[in-house]
Amino acid sequence: MSEDRQGTDAATVRGLVASAYGRLVSERQGGGEDRPACSSCSPRAEAIGYSAEDLSAVPAGAEVPTFGCGNPLAFSEVQEGQTVVDLGSGAGLDLLIAAEQVGPSGRVIGVDMTEEMVATSRRNIAAAGRTNVEVRQGLIEELPVESGTADWVISNCVINLSPEKGRVFAEIARALRPGGRMLVSDIVVEDLPRWVRESAAALSACVGGAVSEESYVAGLGEAGLADVEVRQRHVYDSATLRALIASPEVAGEGCCSGEGCGDAGRLSDELGGKVASIKVFARKPSTGA
Repeated sequence: MSEDRQGTDAATVRGLVASAYGRLVSERQGGGEDRPACSSCSPRAEAIGYSAEDLSAVPAGAEVPTFGCGNPLAFSEVQEGQTVVDLGSGAGLDLLIAAEQVGPSGRVIGVDMTEEMVATSRRNIAAAGRTNVEVRQGLIEELPVESGTADWVISNCVINLSPEKGRVFAEIARALRPGGRMLVSDIVVEDLPRWVRESAAALSACVGGAVSEESYVAGLGEAGLADVEVRQRHVYDSATLRALIASPEVAGEGCCSGEGCGDAGRLSDELGGKVASIKVFARKPSTGA
């Protein structure tokens, strides 16, 4: 894919992302004395498509933050007994919801490269008493998942962070069984300025590494997936974009409040109307199709 970050820069990008999200999940759970957890730095789960029924999968008293931009499991038709693989599974919210949908006879596998996220999600899974979920530490460009074993691949605002999206799309195709399906929530952007592409803060805010919707859809097709379809699209105006990207990585210490919040203000002013969250469906062709 022409918009991917290339070469030795890929390892650097992954290091920046892992560091930012590892730090953020620790702070969200009160992991620092100098900087308190800040629940308003990321959108509330209800605001990005999670229902009360979905959130009932979270054990009472547990903190399971989401850093996503949608609910990839909404209307996904995941059925009991199926296998679901979650790319960039984070603190485990989508894992817990998927575990409820596939039931005891099904299987849910989360993959995340960030050590803090893996540890957090494993604690949340144990607290929920789920035995049909496991979390594997690894890269979404090199999934630690057997070929042809997933009925569904899901992901929530993670693929945009990858510097090698073409490899991610190929891995999705490899992991899916023939006829298996993908439903991903993610961020796409049109006409991204160079300074945003070069900003580590913008990368961690799910904007700097995003590609265009056209490139995203084309990349899935190039990986061998069929019936690629953008099922939902929500374009962010400047005000909404400011609220979504006003995270510690962009705004600096603490949450961004009011005007003049560092790069958050500049990003929202320049990119309003150019950034969208989308929900993308694709299917792996059946054998012989």
